Amino acid sequence: MSRKSRALPSSPFRRFNSSPEVIRLVVLMYVRFPLSLRNVEDLLFERGIDICHETVRLWWNRFGPLFAGDIRRARVSRMRNIRHWRWHLDEMYVKLNGEMVYLWRAVDHEGEVLESYVTTTRDKGAALAFMKKAMKRHGSPDTITTDGLRSYGAALDELGCRERQEIGRWANNRVENSHLPFRRRERAMLRFRQMKTLQKFASVHANVHNYFNLERHLIDRQTYKERRSAALAEWQLLAS
Repeated sequence: MSRKSRALPSSPFRRFNSSPEVIRLVVLMYVRFPLSLRNVEDLLFERGIDICHETVRLWWNRFGPLFAGDIRRARVSRMRNIRHWRWHLDEMYVKLNGEMVYLWRAVDHEGEVLESYVTTTRDKGAALAFMKKAMKRHGSPDTITTDGLRSYGAALDELGCRERQEIGRWANNRVENSHLPFRRRERAMLRFRQMKTLQKFASVHANVHNYFNLERHLIDRQTYKERRSAALAEWQLLAS
């Protein structure tokens, strides 16, 4: 075995003076909660951590996708064997430099956001690209619930999955409700300026939100505290 093959993977934190625990805390605060860069800076300063708001921006850009990738890979391997898997698809308007773009989102029957995809149009081509990306990463669902947008039907015809489509007036409430956390986060960021930034943040935010979406309204306080502690403990091991 060569020396190169025996070498351990290098730590992504190796070039940073701050500890991995602080970096994970900064990324968690900025992505999970509706806080601005300067809000995070001030809250950390009150806790004895003195960093600039531009450092917050650097760290979420550098480590946010890394943490989200770890979360997504673990979830994909766990959910591929689910039976009777239902997806809910919807697109939402996002203002980008005064112009509207479309953020397509796929949410499963448990409310977890599977995929986020930004386009300038919402025609058949955009819907088809979005569905291909989602199915390549997560597999094919048993049922796909959509609204009445014809682009979904045309894209599903192209994929040969039209018989799996369900359309109902209230059937897509799950994905509609899943837009709310992103809307709150969007307002705190004073909107977006580039499609690349929107795509990155939407993907990172979705995975972090999934990770800490503990359904506290469905469980008792003690169970919620145990799940929250377990999620925070696992978060500290990401990219380690």
